[in-house]
Amino acid sequence: MNEPTVLPEKQQDFGLTTAVLLILPLILLAAVIFLFLNTGGGLQLASPAPVEALTIERTVLEPGQINLIVRNTGPEELILAQAIINDAIWPMIVSPTPTIPRLGQATVSIDYNWVEGEAYALRLFTGNAIAFDAEIPVAFTTPQPDSDTFWAFTLIGLYVGVIPIFLGLFWFPALRQLGWKWMVFLLAVTAGLLIFLGLDTLAEALEQANLVPGPLQGIGLLGIGAVATFLLLELISHHQTATGKSEVTQRLSLAYLIATGIGLHNLGEGLAIGAAYNIGEIALGTFLVVGFIIQNISEGLGIIAPVLRDRPGLRHLALMGLIGGVPAIIGAWIGGFAPSPTLAVLFLAIGTGAIFQVLYEIAKLIRKETTKTPLPLTIFSGVFAGMFILWITGLFIK
Repeated sequence: MNEPTVLPEKQQDFGLTTAVLLILPLILLAAVIFLFLNTGGGLQLASPAPVEALTIERTVLEPGQINLIVRNTGPEELILAQAIINDAIWPMIVSPTPTIPRLGQATVSIDYNWVEGEAYALRLFTGNAIAFDAEIPVAFTTPQPDSDTFWAFTLIGLYVGVIPIFLGLFWFPALRQLGWKWMVFLLAVTAGLLIFLGLDTLAEALEQANLVPGPLQGIGLLGIGAVATFLLLELISHHQTATGKSEVTQRLSLAYLIATGIGLHNLGEGLAIGAAYNIGEIALGTFLVVGFIIQNISEGLGIIAPVLRDRPGLRHLALMGLIGGVPAIIGAWIGGFAPSPTLAVLFLAIGTGAIFQVLYEIAKLIRKETTKTPLPLTIFSGVFAGMFILWITGLFIK
């Protein structure tokens, strides 16, 4: 019986024929969509009412003026026709134009002598008499990017991120005196801290995703940011391992990755605090600052855990502390001057992906350290302790 002939695999370059074959289905798809839009697919139906959607992204209060930054999230353009404040009609100016295209942004400016501390209800009507509401729970002059507020938010970031993490790093000399089992325990504590931080960051991202305008797909943005960050850091880690770097260098790189993940988490904390101050919730902002100061000292412990047996030097320790803490300052600037749910979701998504990738690296290191002598009880107690520490300190925040 004759054996079937197997043709050798043919290697071809990307030529004109291949390009045409790839592009042709897209051209035909565009033609089908054009045909459907022009014929309605054979259905002669019309919408009984206009479909309009308007998202009020931000409220900016200045002395004698209320400004609303709005975005058209509906399928078609809309026209803003009228503004009402506390059941009274007020003249408004819409910039650049009252006609807002799909996904377009505009600023609604209303001259109104608001009173600090008072609450206001606002309603915007489109040309089709469809109403969209906004509330100002506490009237408060929105912080503007000047030198005083810039420095104030910088101090908040220092208090929240940089100082607590550096205080945690001060444990390094004392922890170096501990034995091997304690090293494994501290690595497990770090894993517990990262699990809690990762879940907390993911929960915050999901909460913010609900505030993102529908067409911008907050959940999709969260998935893209988290998965892309995880895979990118995994690629970097794999490259470092493949290049044959020493174990000391790999542990130092892991400490830097932990600092990066914690820094991205602290960026989200800064966003929350800055946004609270931006809308005048001073008590909430102060409460968050104190709570995060208490919580973040444990993050310094997590950063140094992989390098306790090594001598990374003060320069590396200082740089890791800055990587972990400075993003809180950046987050406070963004949240205080230009709060945006879309940016918040993106940053929190990146933080989520980074934290879980670092957690994966910590798990590999723990497994490597306990290959010959398993320590399941030590690992369990460390992970539990790390999560419990952040749960307890979270009572000062939530």
